[in-house]
Amino acid sequence: MNSKMKSTMLTVAILLGLGSCAQLPKGATAVTQFDADRYLGKWYEIARFDFRFERNLNNTTASYSLNDDGTVKVLNRGYNYVKNKWQEAEGNAKFVGDRDVASLKVSFFGPFYAPYNVIALDENYQYALIVGKNTDYMWILAREKTIPESVKTQYLQIATDLGFDVSKLIWVEHE
Repeated sequence: MNSKMKSTMLTVAILLGLGSCAQLPKGATAVTQFDADRYLGKWYEIARFDFRFERNLNNTTASYSLNDDGTVKVLNRGYNYVKNKWQEAEGNAKFVGDRDVASLKVSFFGPFYAPYNVIALDENYQYALIVGKNTDYMWILAREKTIPESVKTQYLQIATDLGFDVSKLIWVEHE
């Protein structure tokens, strides 16, 4: 097989992998009867797994607003305590299927999308548990800088039952 053929096959494999954004960890389901309008607004990141795009960030928030085309604008912001400066990343999210199912795909880098699945959400849209396509990605969000112990316990139990190693969570500091 020549190098051009190998390159083409690799590109196709990558594109197929990117197209599978609706994936969830085994046993997880996205919230149904989801009201995107109620989810919009500012959320504080309470906890997350470490990954390079958020490394060394505290005071992290995610703000969601509706674009004219029905997609969701995502603005992530945090303070890098190593570099002593604020960092922002703006992205775009799209529903994978029906808008009443909290399964989206989000992109901060052009055509490259990653799964964003809300798997737990309280009835008042104050606390949310979000996961990616596998047990490597998890966030706990809240409308305020803290979360009640009962919600924390509930979300950690859900995550543990799904196979997430919650001992690896970074608990975000907010000032």
